Amino acid sequence: MRKLSVADINPAGKRVFVRADFNVPMDPEGRITDDRRIAAAIPTIRLLLERGAKVILASHLGRPKGKYDPSATLDAVAVRLGELLGRPVPKLNDCIGPEVEAYVWAMKPGDVVLLENVRFHKEEEANDDAFAAKLASLADVYVNDAFGAAHRAHASTEGIARFIPGVAGLLMQKEIEILGKALTDPVRPFVAILGGAKVSDKIGVIENLLAKADAIVIGGGMAYTFLKAKGYEVGKSILDSSRIEFAAEAMRKAAEAGVELALPGDIVVADAFSPDAQRKVVPADAIPADWEGLDIGPETRQRYAEIIAAAGTVVWNGPMGVFEMPPFAEGTIAVAKAMAESKAVTIVGGGDSAAACEQFGFADKMTHVSTGGGASLEFLEGRRLPGVEALRDESDLEALR
Repeated sequence: MRKLSVADINPAGKRVFVRADFNVPMDPEGRITDDRRIAAAIPTIRLLLERGAKVILASHLGRPKGKYDPSATLDAVAVRLGELLGRPVPKLNDCIGPEVEAYVWAMKPGDVVLLENVRFHKEEEANDDAFAAKLASLADVYVNDAFGAAHRAHASTEGIARFIPGVAGLLMQKEIEILGKALTDPVRPFVAILGGAKVSDKIGVIENLLAKADAIVIGGGMAYTFLKAKGYEVGKSILDSSRIEFAAEAMRKAAEAGVELALPGDIVVADAFSPDAQRKVVPADAIPADWEGLDIGPETRQRYAEIIAAAGTVVWNGPMGVFEMPPFAEGTIAVAKAMAESKAVTIVGGGDSAAACEQFGFADKMTHVSTGGGASLEFLEGRRLPGVEALRDESDLEALR
């Protein structure tokens, strides 16, 4: 059943607690280096302000381990929010307590305020009932727009919805609808591209997609576990040795189901894990014993691009190589470029894939770039996300009006 969204309710005059995901990367000087997650929350905030809500924003930042950490304050976020909204966004020094309550009670329709990092309280990640109740006491309605944290059952992502009614923000709604359609009713052929370091990180995704996708394209560090399962020498390449049997079984199941499981045919190998290392291209079954694979080779890039070009829907999660090092970024760039040029529905599942799209200038050419790394991965596994499950279904609409 569809979850209610912020567009379904009338927030006029109400205090609305919006859990956003402002967990943005910062440089050592405390400057935001990528504001994509902040910008993604703006439509929900604008909608609420235009409809006369009193908007109370909350988020986590970093991993302060339940105590105040000056490097994890939301000061810079408040400044950037103000720039994007075109108006100052006051920031309080805590997320609960008498000072916060006094400020919130004095808010007027159309006002907005940002609370301090909820993870400065250890009760947040513990999903403590009393802490969740204190957050809930600040508002009449809860809006979860933090898809990137929806896989966490924390006080501000799940617990708070036990005390006040919760609905999805516009970003959350978009993420659920786009990723959901890709899994349940994709334009076919449906191609899933999976990369990253370890097979163990993608077991659930592979198992779920074997029953849904027309083709699964494998790259990144996880490819070497599959190549090892075929009996190939993988040298010093990253190897998830406990998952070799799983990789062999996945290839067998794919063949039985008529799902194409594409593996690299050639590999860019290096004699050290360094951008300055000696490198060369070798067939996938001929990796030298003292070298390691760090990217897919040119023939594989071409083949993967052809698979993408023929697709109706493409979901990508995980880079094809060590894209942070320019000599080993070509595979990841090739996949991003092929998706950008494709006529398919193209979805990038957050995390490193999203970062790569942004870095290489392809993000704006994708149908959707998810703001959730871990959350999108769990969604692709077919798992229920606590932050989504806690929200009201459309059958509750009358009660919220």
